[in-house]
Amino acid sequence: MPSSVPAEVPDAPAVPDLALPRRSGLSLMVSELRVLFGRRRTWALLLALAAIPILIAVAVRLSSSVPAGRGPAFLDRITQNGLFVAFTAMLVSVPLFLPLTVGVVAGDTIAGEANMGTLRYLLVAPAGRVRLLLVKYAAALTFCIAAPLTVAAAGAAAGAALFPVGPVTLLSGDVIQPGEAGLRMLLIAAYLAVSLAGLSAIGLFLSTLTVVPVGAMAATVVVSVVSQVADQLPQLEWLNPWLFSHYWLGFGDMLRQPVLWDAFGRNALLQAGYIAVFGALAYARFTTRDVLS
Repeated sequence: MPSSVPAEVPDAPAVPDLALPRRSGLSLMVSELRVLFGRRRTWALLLALAAIPILIAVAVRLSSSVPAGRGPAFLDRITQNGLFVAFTAMLVSVPLFLPLTVGVVAGDTIAGEANMGTLRYLLVAPAGRVRLLLVKYAAALTFCIAAPLTVAAAGAAAGAALFPVGPVTLLSGDVIQPGEAGLRMLLIAAYLAVSLAGLSAIGLFLSTLTVVPVGAMAATVVVSVVSQVADQLPQLEWLNPWLFSHYWLGFGDMLRQPVLWDAFGRNALLQAGYIAVFGALAYARFTTRDVLS
């Protein structure tokens, strides 16, 4: 009678590790910037910012005269020197247009991915929550740099096309050549980029609270408006130095000879505080949030 002892079953083959390699921070950053600046919405925001100095330049060109002391600062100087189009446009953009565009980008950082259902895949990839949060904020900061640079570049181009360009008289009364004036534009753009860094951190935090990007965008813009309104109330004078928008218009010191760095330093320190606080809040929220269910 044949033996009923079962044949020996061979060992099952080892299951290969299907985990995807951990992406480097640089590759994540490059990918995020490619996505951000590959969107039509981002270019629409930048084109809207570029339209501001162009509109100012055309309006001044078509007008018969600009009364001294009327309208934004530097407006009456545009006809004498086209470089003042850039200075005027950056001043006009600070209260609403720059915060609006930054609010759209910052508010979409996390909420946009969650809304589209791609956030879970980014984390499974794996990118790592902390690394992904840092990359998202770095991309938002890149837009904070690109936005004022766009206004400055469009203003300088429109001013040079429609008005004469020559030496620039600073607020201190000193006269500098157009080349140095261009460097002052870059300084002001850097000042504005630093100014928007705190608002971008607030937007990042608000973006971790919801899966509706429009809500995070609107909330970021509202926070910006509330801060600026509160900064104008004498009853809240004690609070004013702590508001992230308090030093936004302090870039006039970049147009003095020599440059006064006090406002720049205070502004940078204030924004760093907001980045630390709201970055920590975003970290606490994002690292404990269930995005994979």
